[in-house]
Formats: sequence, structure tokens, C-alpha cells
Amino acid sequence: MVTSFATILVVDDEPDLRTLYELTLLREGYRVETAGTLAEARAQLQLCRFDVLITDMRLPDGSGMELLRELRDQRRRERTIVMTAYGSAENAVEALRCGAFDYLTKPVDLKQFRTVVASAVQGEGSVPKPGSPASGLAAVAHSKTVDILSASTALERLVGESQAMRQVKQRIQKVAQSMAPVLITGESGTGKELVARALHACSHRAQAPWVAVNCGAIPEHLLEAEFFGARKGAYTGATADRTGFFAAARGGTLFLDEIGELPLSMQAKLLRAIQERSVRALGTTQEEPVDVRIVSATHRDLAAAVQSGEFRQDLYYRLNVIDIPLPPLRERREDLPALCNALLQRIAGEGAQPAMLSPQLTEQLQGLPLLGNVRELENLLHRALALGEELAMDGVPTDSPCAQDTSAASMLVAPDELPHDLQAWLDQQERHILTRALHACGYNRTAAAARLGISLRQMRYRIERLNIPVCPEEPLAVSDNPLHDALH
Repeated sequence: MVTSFATILVVDDEPDLRTLYELTLLREGYRVETAGTLAEARAQLQLCRFDVLITDMRLPDGSGMELLRELRDQRRRERTIVMTAYGSAENAVEALRCGAFDYLTKPVDLKQFRTVVASAVQGEGSVPKPGSPASGLAAVAHSKTVDILSASTALERLVGESQAMRQVKQRIQKVAQSMAPVLITGESGTGKELVARALHACSHRAQAPWVAVNCGAIPEHLLEAEFFGARKGAYTGATADRTGFFAAARGGTLFLDEIGELPLSMQAKLLRAIQERSVRALGTTQEEPVDVRIVSATHRDLAAAVQSGEFRQDLYYRLNVIDIPLPPLRERREDLPALCNALLQRIAGEGAQPAMLSPQLTEQLQGLPLLGNVRELENLLHRALALGEELAMDGVPTDSPCAQDTSAASMLVAPDELPHDLQAWLDQQERHILTRALHACGYNRTAAAARLGISLRQMRYRIERLNIPVCPEEPLAVSDNPLHDALH
């Protein structure tokens, strides 16, 4: 393989990080040289040529941007990956415009680090010319880039051969070549972004930019600038031109995740951009044509949101030209063994010990509600491995929502009976629901409140009143789950 003989230069002034990156790359089979300063890096570059240069942005004697510009001016073939703890949209845009292959922010996830390096070594994508649109711009702000996937690889990531999943995959292949907007619906944790990624990979735009945006994660006052771009001085703090998501995705796919969280004012502007196929950056009067395919996703019932006036009807029909509904995990339980094995392999790739799923645990997982879907399943498996718990034993962590269901079930009363203590019974039900929502949202109280349709203040009040832990390490209430003892 080419990657086995690739040579890489790592430039970082922190010895510990430099060693970590070096060891990580050596394990992948690369030849690695290191430098701690700009001067050392220049000396290494004069001695020989490399396949990839990985440099920190800030060095004791200068900036990694200087290396980037020098390589560009000398027309060197090294692909450059810029890493820094001082990440900002402006730095990322500048690096990518100067020819950086990609841009990572510290602390760097080693799995992503390995993936980006492999992509650079194998020559996937191309080093953008200065000033030209670059697919890497999608890594800025609240969006992100991923590797160019083949259609088969993207479809394989949708694990499962149940009838429901076969229908999803068939629909993806059927509509991928179309330019029609697609709306992906389904509960949190069902894999909506994987479906969107597969749509892109199976389309004729697979080699073009893929930009994924979490609409609920962007402050409302920045939405227009993030989506459409802004010119220097267009608003307070705009010290440089900003490339918007539409421009970054030109020729490719723009994935709007959690589209239901957009405020009405922004919905009107998005509708115009989709209809006119053009955008106008803040600070300019000129509209620029954009060629993007819109794929959106939501866990909300947008039809109901239209009826309640929370979502524009015209935008809904514009986005929902083709719909792909995703089934919850409880409706495709036959996929659980394959899903568990795939998740265990991925977890093992992140440094955990490899593990095999026993038939006994598979049977027990089949009986759990798994209301958090694949995300909750991954959480259960990851937690068990991280804590050194044996997957082959009978049990799941007692503080998972799955275990809490048994506790809640013990509080249920028969239809003809009445609870002896109504307030205690109601508190138990409320505590159970809030705990499940927190777990499904990664213990993000804002997201959990939004999912339950209550305000953050109401969520905080209920958490305090019911004494609910707000992080997974805190002990939860004792559960009557019979699976508890094997893992604790």
C-alpha cells in the first residue's frame, strides 16, 4: 500500500503532543519526522520531500501559516494539515485558502486524526487553489467535513438487513441521483446523518463538497452570516470575509440537521435561497448563484409544527419533496446482533478492548425498550467496556434508561387499581421520563428540554426538585432491574 511508505513531517512545539502524534502515525505504518520550531521544519523540508505536513498554527518562532504559504509558493507537493488550540472560523478559512488540505482543532480526536491523515496520504480530494472554494470550508464553525466515501461504503454503514432497513437503502439508491430536496425524519439516534451521507455518496456529487450543519447549534444572531456568508465589516466583529455554508457546499450537498429548530425569520430567508438558487452575503448587494442539493433532517413532526405556526408551510413543502422516514430501533430488533457487533468493532478501534456479544446478552437487549435507539445502544456497550464490565455476563448498567424502565414498571398499577400515594407515583413517572430524555441527549439539559417541549428553566426546576443526576457518573435511584447484579 502507498500509505505504508508515506513520509510525514509533524511540527508542534509541545513535546508530549509531538510524541503522541508520532507514535499514532508510526502504528499506522508511516515514516515520521518531527520538528519543534519553524526553523527545524524548514531545515527538514530542505533535506527531503514529504507526503504530508502536519503543523501547529502557533510555534515559538512563527506561524504554521508561514510554512503553508512557503509550500504553496514553492509549488511543493506536500498536503498540509493545520492543527491549533486557537481555532476560529477566520483561521480555518485563511488556512484553507492558502492550500491546507484540512484543519483540525485541539484537542484532536485521534480517530479523526488518523482518518484525515489517511485521506491526505491517499490523495483523496485536492489541495484547493488560493481563493478558490474548498470542500474543507465545511469544517468551519458549526459544520464539518468527512472523507469522500464510496457508495458501497456509505450504504454498509447503515447496518441492518431488516425489511425496514432494506427499504431505506433502496429508497436512498432510487433518489440519490435526483436534485430534489430530501427530508429525513426519525427519532433521535436512528442514524439520520448516516442516511444523508449515503445520499451524497450515491449521487453524482460524491466527489464534491459535503457540508453538514446543525441548525439548532448556531446562535440566532449569527444564522444569516453562517448560512450566506458575510463581507468584512458587515457587522461588529466581522474582521474578515466569511464564507457561508451555501458557498462552501457549491456543487455538492448541504445537509441541514435539526431543520425544525430554525426560527421563523431564518426560515423565510432559507426558503428564498432554495427557490432562487442564489444567496446574498451580508454587506453586499450582489447575489451569487449556488448549486447545492438540500438534504434536511429532523426528529420533530414538522407537519404538526406547520399546523401550530412554528414552521412555514411553504418551506415545509419545498424541503419535503422526497421523504425518507427512519424506523426506531424497537421496530427492527432483528438488526440488533449486527448493530452490536459493528458498534463493538468501532469502540475497539477507539482503544477499548475487543469484545464479543454473548447470545444471553443479545437476548436481553432484545427485551429492552432502547428509546434512545442506536445512540443509546452504543452508550450501553461503550460504558460497559470502558468500566471493564463483561459483555458476556447477564446485565446492563443500572443507570441506563433501559434499566430505569424496570424500576418505572414496578410503579405501575393495574387498570382497576389506584396508587396509594398519587404524588409519589407522579414524581416517579416524571423522574423516569426526564432521566430518559437526559440520557438520550447526552445529558445536555437544553437539548433534553427542547425534546420534551419545556423550557430550560422548567427542566432545571424539575431536576432540582426530583434530585435527578445531571451527569452519567452520578448515582441514580436504585432500580429493580434484575439485570443489575451481573455488571455491578
